[in-house]
Amino acid sequence: MTRLFLLAHASTLATEQARFPRDEPISERGRREFDRASAPVVDRWVCAPERRTVGTVHAFGFAAEVEPALRELDYGTWAGTAMDDVPESELAAWLTDPATAPHGGESVEDLLGRVHDWLAAQDDGYERVAAVTHPSVVRAATVCALDAPATAFWRVDVRPLDVVRLHGRPGRWTLRLH
Repeated sequence: MTRLFLLAHASTLATEQARFPRDEPISERGRREFDRASAPVVDRWVCAPERRTVGTVHAFGFAAEVEPALRELDYGTWAGTAMDDVPESELAAWLTDPATAPHGGESVEDLLGRVHDWLAAQDDGYERVAAVTHPSVVRAATVCALDAPATAFWRVDVRPLDVVRLHGRPGRWTLRLH
């Protein structure tokens, strides 16, 4: 049985300022968050390619292989923009219709498909894997594991350094709470 520990990266300035992220490092606040965090005991670390995920793995004191499928949701033209600066009608459409991408990037449905494919490709053997990624990817993995509808995506709250634990095998994941 594979055990996946999906960790959301530490805070960045975008997190603190309610902006759609760009590829940026973890912030000073993000560094302080490690005081309350502990690294899971795992056999292998993987991470998304962005600086904030690589920096999170390094802050835990580990190296990780980069996994492109764990990359951040593509926010298109909204990257770097404050949420308050996005036209209200576009933001409302994006938050209510998982198939839409008014920013020209990736839709929630596209993200769910990518994460579903990554989960399906995980080895069926006994292994503990820590995957440092983005809140959007952690949300998507949770929705996929529960076989929930795409509209459930926004009902999953993921904060910096939160961990979601899944165990099972491709096609059959179980959410484990501690």
